[in-house]
Amino acid sequence: MAANEKATLSMNGKQYELDVIVGTEGEQSVDIRNLRADSGFITLDNGYANTGACQSGITFLNGEKGILRHRGYSIEDLCENATFLETAFLLIYGELPSESQLAAFTDDITRHTLLHENMRNFFQGFPLRAHPMAILSSMVCSLSAFYQDTYNALDPDHTDLTVVRLLAKIPTIAAFAYKKSIGQPYVYPDNSLNYCENIIKMFFAVPCEEFELDSDKAKALDQLLILHADHEQNCSTSTVRLVGSSLANLYSAISAACCALWGPLHGGANQAVIEMLDQIAKDGNNVKKYVDLAKDKDSSFRLMGFGHRVYKNFDPRARIIKKTCDKILAKEGIHDPLLDIAKQLEQVALEDEYFVERKLYPNVDFYSGILYRALGIPKDMFTVMFAIGRLPGWIAQWREMVTDPATRIGRPRQIYTGPQARDFIPIAKRESLPGRTAGLDRVTPHE
Repeated sequence: MAANEKATLSMNGKQYELDVIVGTEGEQSVDIRNLRADSGFITLDNGYANTGACQSGITFLNGEKGILRHRGYSIEDLCENATFLETAFLLIYGELPSESQLAAFTDDITRHTLLHENMRNFFQGFPLRAHPMAILSSMVCSLSAFYQDTYNALDPDHTDLTVVRLLAKIPTIAAFAYKKSIGQPYVYPDNSLNYCENIIKMFFAVPCEEFELDSDKAKALDQLLILHADHEQNCSTSTVRLVGSSLANLYSAISAACCALWGPLHGGANQAVIEMLDQIAKDGNNVKKYVDLAKDKDSSFRLMGFGHRVYKNFDPRARIIKKTCDKILAKEGIHDPLLDIAKQLEQVALEDEYFVERKLYPNVDFYSGILYRALGIPKDMFTVMFAIGRLPGWIAQWREMVTDPATRIGRPRQIYTGPQARDFIPIAKRESLPGRTAGLDRVTPHE
C-alpha cells in the first residue's frame, strides 16, 4: 500500500521520519523496517500483538466491528453460498473458481486422497493412545520424504501439486489416526463422494456394515471447515510464514503449523471448552459457581470459549456456527447435558455486567466443540478437524509469502537481559544450582 504520510520519532536528540502505510480497509501502520539501520534502536512487542509482520491480501479482520472477509467476501456469504473447496480455491488463488476450474480442482484432489501404502506402517509405530495431533504433524512432515520431486518453493508447478496433495491427503491421515486410536481397520477414500462426505465415511464406516451417509452432517462439517479456513496472522499462520521464509518445503511448514495449532490457547481451545463443560457437569451442573470463579481474580479457573485476542465484539463465526449447531441437535433429537450448560453460560455472557463490560462474548471455539461432539467426532480429534479447515489458509499465506519480493527470512530481534561478560569457572570450583543436585538415579534406564 502507498505511504502518504510520515511519522516522526525523536530519540537521543535526533528525529527519524517513518513512512505511514495505510491498507485498503484503512488500517494504518508505521514502517520501521529501516529503524535499526538508521538509529540502532529496535522495537519491543511481546507476542507481536502490535507488529505487522507482512502486507497481505488474503484475509481482513476487524475485531471491533466483528468483521471477517476472505479476499473481500464476507464469511457469512461464503458459509451461505460456497463450499469448502470453493473457499480453499479462493484463498489460495485469489478468486472464486469458475465451474470448470472448480471441477478440475475437485477432481485433482479426489484422485490424490490415497496415501502411499508404506505410510500405513508409520501408523502402526505410534502408541495406541498417541494424541492424533502428534500423529498428524508427524505424518504431514513425512510426506516430504515421499514427494521429494516437488520441493522447490519457487516453482509454481511444484507448488500446485503439493497444494493438491496436502488438501487431499490430510483428511485421510486424520481418519487413519482416528481409526488407529479406536482399534478399527482403516477405511480408504471413496472417490464417488464429495470432500466432507468422504471425511465422514473414512471416520465412521466399518467394513462389516453398509454405511449410511447423512448429507446434513456433511454440510455442517463443510461449514465448520469454512469457518476455520483462515484467520489472518495467528500463531499457526505466523509459524507457516516463519518456517516457509527459509524456503523449507511446504510439507514441513504445514507440519510446524499443526504443532503450533495443537496448543490449548490456539486450536486446542474447542477441546478445552468440552473439558470445561464436563467439569461443570460432574460438579452438579453448578454454572453459577464457575461463573463466580471466573470473576474471581484470585481463582485460576478460566471460562474457555469466551472472548478473543482480536474480536472485541461478537465473533461473526460464532453467530453462524450457533445456528448450524442448533439445527443439527434438533434434527438428531440430541439432548446433550453439556449443551444445556453451554446455553446457560452463553446467557450469562450476554447479560452479566462483568462479561458485557469486558466484551467476553462466546467465540467460535465455544460452539464448534459442541457441534463436533454432535457429529460424533471425539474431543481428541477436534484440533485435527481445525487443522483440516485451516489448511487452505496456511497454504495461501505460505504461497503469498514465497512470491512476495519483500519477503526476508524471519529473524526477530531481542532485548538481552542476561549476565554481562564473565570469566569461565572450572568445574571443581562451581557450586550446584538450588534444586538441581544429582538426580540421575531417578531416571529409568533407556527412558
